[in-house]
Amino acid sequence: MVRNGIMAILVICCAVFFTGCAATRHAADTQEGLQGNKLTVGTVQKEIKKGMSGAEVAAALGSPNIVSTDEQGREVWIYDKISTDRVQSESSGYGTLILFGYRGSAGSSSTSQQTLTIIIKFDNDKKVRDFAYHTSRF
Repeated sequence: MVRNGIMAILVICCAVFFTGCAATRHAADTQEGLQGNKLTVGTVQKEIKKGMSGAEVAAALGSPNIVSTDEQGREVWIYDKISTDRVQSESSGYGTLILFGYRGSAGSSSTSQQTLTIIIKFDNDKKVRDFAYHTSRF
């Protein structure tokens, strides 16, 4: 009888522990997926070169947000990305002494935003003639 009670408590403790681990792993996987985007300053510096075709640019960066033309009818691709990073931390505790208990909690959070704008200009042969980028964080 006591053995069944101990086993039940052990199973409950394991379930609570593994549920918390699963939630943490899900949050990490989600964040990793968001950060896996190819549109970064490093990617632009490494991958984009003058003379590339539009297909090569699209393979390196994905589809642009805006496609327009300049005053001479040449294509201009604009990539515009805004990301928000929000970090929240919480801790709580509960203590008990026979009949009396205490519960406390504390937490903090911070938010930052980052923008990245990439402008790629093509020549009449649909090859990259120039590109520029700007990033900011606030």
